[in-house]
Amino acid sequence: MKTSRTVAEESEAVARSRVLVDPQWLDRHLQDPKVRVVEVDVGPASYNDWHIPGALLWNIYADLKDTEYRTVGSAAVEELVARSGIGLDTTVVFYGYAPCFGFWLMTLLGHPEVRVLDCSRDTWRAAGLPCSTEATRPAPTPVRVAAEYATVRADRQAVLAALGRPDTVLLDVRTAAEYRGERFWPSGAMDPAGRAGHVPAAVHQPIDGLYRDDGSFRSRQELAQIFAGLEDTDGTTGGAELITYCTVGGRAATTWFALRYLLGRDRVRVYDGSWAEWGRSPEVPVARP
Repeated sequence: MKTSRTVAEESEAVARSRVLVDPQWLDRHLQDPKVRVVEVDVGPASYNDWHIPGALLWNIYADLKDTEYRTVGSAAVEELVARSGIGLDTTVVFYGYAPCFGFWLMTLLGHPEVRVLDCSRDTWRAAGLPCSTEATRPAPTPVRVAAEYATVRADRQAVLAALGRPDTVLLDVRTAAEYRGERFWPSGAMDPAGRAGHVPAAVHQPIDGLYRDDGSFRSRQELAQIFAGLEDTDGTTGGAELITYCTVGGRAATTWFALRYLLGRDRVRVYDGSWAEWGRSPEVPVARP
């Protein structure tokens, strides 16, 4: 008879296999026409230096955000998906600087098969797996109209409505310096059009420690310890809703991914406008220690 520990470990492995792929799996499927690999980053430098063969680049600032750092609308995302050769039956695998932001965006639009590569770029290359500098130009697919899933996204009004509500916890996953208002952008720069600080009553929960040294996500047990200060991170449903935010959405999506898919927390949304929007909105409250 299997021990309860063995059953739990198998259950975790099944849950992770639905959203994560290891480097060996992706290497075996690089020629699969039903698999599309996408690198998500804030610029083209890393991708141009080298990328996984067949991968496309989704540049957060050029493709996924507008000039005011808001996530582009559904129509623009659908055009990007079509240009990327992603059909309804395509399995999309994200990697790079912010793979979970790509995962979140496709989940927001209801794409059925989305995965994250469970290792870093450096680990992929260090393992001797194939790399390329050739641009990928897939055949476009038809543009389709998708409805956004409101259970995945929180806008600024939703965050404002959550202020002071005991049934909602706002999670600020930025660095301590950003949370304290010592910097606006992660680089350390301030923004002349914005204010530094955090959303009032937000809980500071940086994403430090979610990954192992090879860039893979830590085990369910380890992640549960990291989020031990939050109720219901044992995999049960119910409890307070969680809304994550960072600067432009990448780190917030990573926390959402870990809570929702690796810890089984149901009620989690991403405020994708994050501090780039909130801190540049003069009509909303900002807190500093």
